[in-house]
Amino acid sequence: MRREQMLQRLRERSTPWDMLIIGGGASGVGVAVDAASRGFDVLLLEAQDFGKATSSRSTKLVHGGVRYLEQGNVSLVMSALKERGLLRQNAPHLVHDLAFVVPNYSWWEAPFYGIGLKLYDMLAGKYGFGKSRLLSPEDTLELLPTLETNGLRGGVIYYDGQFDDSRLLIHLAMTAADHGAVLINYMPAIELTKDEEGYLNGAIARDEETGESFTIAARVVINATGIFTDRIRRLADPDAAEMMTPSQGIHLVFDRSFLRGDTALMVPRTSDGRVLFAIPWHDHTVVGTTDTPLEEAVYDPKPLEEEIRFILETAGLYLSRPPQRSDVLSVYAGIRPLVKADSDSKTSALSRDHVIHVDNSGLLTLTGGKWTTYRHMAEDCVDHAITLGRLREEPCVTKTLHIHGYREEIEDLGSLWVYGSDADEIRAIGNADPALRAPLHPELPCTGAEVVWAARAEMARTVEDVLARRNRALFLHARAAIAMAEPAARLMAKELGLDDAWIAREVESFRQLAQQYLVM
Repeated sequence: MRREQMLQRLRERSTPWDMLIIGGGASGVGVAVDAASRGFDVLLLEAQDFGKATSSRSTKLVHGGVRYLEQGNVSLVMSALKERGLLRQNAPHLVHDLAFVVPNYSWWEAPFYGIGLKLYDMLAGKYGFGKSRLLSPEDTLELLPTLETNGLRGGVIYYDGQFDDSRLLIHLAMTAADHGAVLINYMPAIELTKDEEGYLNGAIARDEETGESFTIAARVVINATGIFTDRIRRLADPDAAEMMTPSQGIHLVFDRSFLRGDTALMVPRTSDGRVLFAIPWHDHTVVGTTDTPLEEAVYDPKPLEEEIRFILETAGLYLSRPPQRSDVLSVYAGIRPLVKADSDSKTSALSRDHVIHVDNSGLLTLTGGKWTTYRHMAEDCVDHAITLGRLREEPCVTKTLHIHGYREEIEDLGSLWVYGSDADEIRAIGNADPALRAPLHPELPCTGAEVVWAARAEMARTVEDVLARRNRALFLHARAAIAMAEPAARLMAKELGLDDAWIAREVESFRQLAQQYLVM
């Protein structure tokens, strides 16, 4: 997947695309996979990098959503549990089972959560990941040895899924490309075009790297921009009413010692009515999340002091060694694209169901939803696009479509497991130049070969693209990532043919960005 080749295909195109997708997060790339695998001509434009916003900043879980049962949204839970199973089936190199323990400190918690999680098992049906069961205090501590023991009565174990969100997104983009789609990052749509009757017939886009403009014709224009949904809708109709209510969630990242095992902790009810997770991820511990209403959506949201304090205090109630500010290796914030409610509901109560909306101009908008259900959302969207664009009927094939990198056995790949079958290509880069086999920092496993691969085959264009999304260094250990910035920039510059001035700009830009991932 090379950007130069994608641009050339765009320049050579003389006929309308079947579908023009605006937005390169989970929703947009999911639609590109679905449409391209049905045989449609697909162009996807992303204003920044793939997954720059929400899709790289999740809790790293592929799950049905236990708390949605409490809201009574059984249909969403069942749909998500099914999609969870399909995702593990189609991307076993990136999605795996994870055991969760709900600790019990009151007499009523074991029967209450035990019954709820049995219902969760039942709704999963044949897509279940494992059966929940009650645990003794001893069994609970064996699974979570760092749990607070004072007053512990036992626990309930259940099973869900875990993944690496931005790695899955990149592999989905590569899947779409494998099926003929053209995907280009750093290519914002700056204007939507209309025919004489006022219906959308394409867009004007600008290449942020060269300044080159493109006039693009398409039978259907799909807005899949997540938290920026309303910005694109107002390109078609300046008076469009708002659809989105942005809500911020943050996560704190610690070293692995805060869990010391392969089991996650789930606190089903915090003081703000949400759940709190502490999960093992890439040999670290991720704890979150919060739910803070925001006035507007931005690409790089900043964690609020009260959010950091809330997670530290809440985690401290359940861990035998309460985490301190000095223990935080990184903090990242993400914004949820929640569909606006008619009332003054709390953002935590707003539905995570997806919505498909068609404006009077014919702009098809897909918004809402959650990472786990991206495939179902995409199928629904493409079905609507076929009708709207008067395209030929083609059946969806993504229920059994292997995602790029598919590999069932990954134990022999070491830290390269997130690349699946592409790990062989990265090893070949290291074999050609043994200096590239070494990690760029002793605290993290990212090697020079991975940086070269990201620039060569995964359309990484900046140091941030590599250290935040192709590799998760910035999310795992911000100070280590800052130290990695210059060697990563030099490797990218050599691969992409860029000069020392570019290296200097990139290193400084990354260092400035990384400051907001630090807790002072």
